[in-house]
Parts: sequence; C-alpha cells; structure tokens
Amino acid sequence: MAEAFARAYGADVIEAHSAGLAPASIIMPHTRAVLAEKNLSMDGQFPKSLEMVAREPFDIVVNMSGRKLPSPSGRVIEWPVPDPVGEPEETYRAVAAQIEGLVMRLILELRSQPE
Repeated sequence: MAEAFARAYGADVIEAHSAGLAPASIIMPHTRAVLAEKNLSMDGQFPKSLEMVAREPFDIVVNMSGRKLPSPSGRVIEWPVPDPVGEPEETYRAVAAQIEGLVMRLILELRSQPE
C-alpha cells in the first residue's frame, strides 16, 4: 500500500520500492480493492523479500514490520502499522488510511527540504 501511495502522490520526491521480511505470495485481493477505491493501481507491484532489494542503496527505509531490520542503509523510520492480512476489508480500509496519512506526511517533509 505504501508503495502505491508514494508512487501516486510523491513521484517528484520519492522513488518507492517495497519489500518485506516475510512477504506474502500474492498481493491480497482486499489490498487491491481498497486501493482501487482510491483509483490507485498496483500494476507492476508484487511481494518482494528484502534480499531482492538489498543491493540497492536507500536514503530512507520505512519499517512497518515492528521488528528490527537487518542493517538497512539510510535513515530508518518506524511506522507502527498493523498487518491486515486475514482481517475484513474494513480493516484494510483503516490500515490504508493510516498508511496514506503517513506517506503524505513523509512526502510533505521531503518537499520542504532544500535540494
């Protein structure tokens, strides 16, 4: 979800890539449905492990897992966001709203920084 929001709202300041400590095998249908309600597509996105993106240097790493990350590069931001997997669609909407707000705050912070 965070990658979709970042790509839609902050492409001028963020090149977003998502990955997980224990990625799912698919993007959950509720995730796609909730983002589609906001006219956001997840085309081209798929669950990735940290190992798939570990070769890339990152300026900012957002951790939503609640667990310690293995030696990330760059600034680490912790976002305590619940994992909605297995929950009803309403929970996905609430989590999406929380993530959207956090992503927007980060985008505004990045836009306010001098280049």
